[in-house]
Amino acid sequence: MTVPDRPARPKVIVTRELTDGVMARMEELFDTRLNREDRALTRAELEAAVADADVLVPTITDRIDADLIAKAAPRLKLIANFGVGVDHIDLHAARERRILVTNTPGVLTEDTADMTMALILSVPRRLGEGEKLIRAGAWDGWKPSGMLGHRVNGKTLGIIGMGRIGRAVARRAQGFGIRTIYHNRHRLPEGVEAELGARFVDLDALFAQSDIISINCPHTPETHHLVNADRLAQMRSDAYLVNTSRGEVLDEDALIKALESGQIAGAGLDVYVNEPHVDPRLLHLPNTVLLPHMGSATYEGRAAMGEKVIANIRAWVDGHRPPDQVLEGWD
Repeated sequence: MTVPDRPARPKVIVTRELTDGVMARMEELFDTRLNREDRALTRAELEAAVADADVLVPTITDRIDADLIAKAAPRLKLIANFGVGVDHIDLHAARERRILVTNTPGVLTEDTADMTMALILSVPRRLGEGEKLIRAGAWDGWKPSGMLGHRVNGKTLGIIGMGRIGRAVARRAQGFGIRTIYHNRHRLPEGVEAELGARFVDLDALFAQSDIISINCPHTPETHHLVNADRLAQMRSDAYLVNTSRGEVLDEDALIKALESGQIAGAGLDVYVNEPHVDPRLLHLPNTVLLPHMGSATYEGRAAMGEKVIANIRAWVDGHRPPDQVLEGWD
């Protein structure tokens, strides 16, 4: 099947290095230009890419805003994002230019939920502090009062955002004897709540009742700074916060102040507002576990993401609706 504006071998520009198997497959199927240096492209390089590609394959390190999309050549018809979140892409501007946007949902759920659960365990039990103590050669042996943390069994976990990842976190929490309450844009069906052992509450109740809060909602204009100073003030002083979604959902400055003052007990973070820059104040706080945005970083996950990108491009080439199309209402 040949579609007039969809070449059989489209020019595909990939902004970062992907797994070897995925890149080899892309080169086999498409006229592919890869970024073997694996560095973030400059603005000028991104502008050159959108002016020369049929398909752009960006990642979260690329800001695909309205100004960049305005510089795109008419031939650019698909932005096949390597990642689930699309908050770095101006979807409205893409729609105006009739550029399709796809993403890679579903394949990162278990990996991200595993990392979320790791932080839920690590922060109350002070695993980060203990590891640093050993490496510094400062451990002077076991003692009854040494490295005391908090038990997670029997505690209440508050999940903000009960999509695929939030539900996967709730399933893991059950295995640790953790009670789950949640807040979501839409309440889950009663059967799903029963399966997950989760109870729906409003945000005020979630912040007040949770021993540990996990942020698992996407970053949108509605969720920007959803967790702010007022929300943090509702938490108990022995409660913890974990964020594996996007840094912008959390008011980072308000969190730092809450941690410094002892307003909350600690935090586990895998995402930050100005990545890769991490606020220096966080680095000096002992009651934090800080990870370099590695929640989805598994060989299996990255390969599956790449296969989804390829499937979306091939569906578009064949004149079909890409399976992971983000924008609705297209012919």
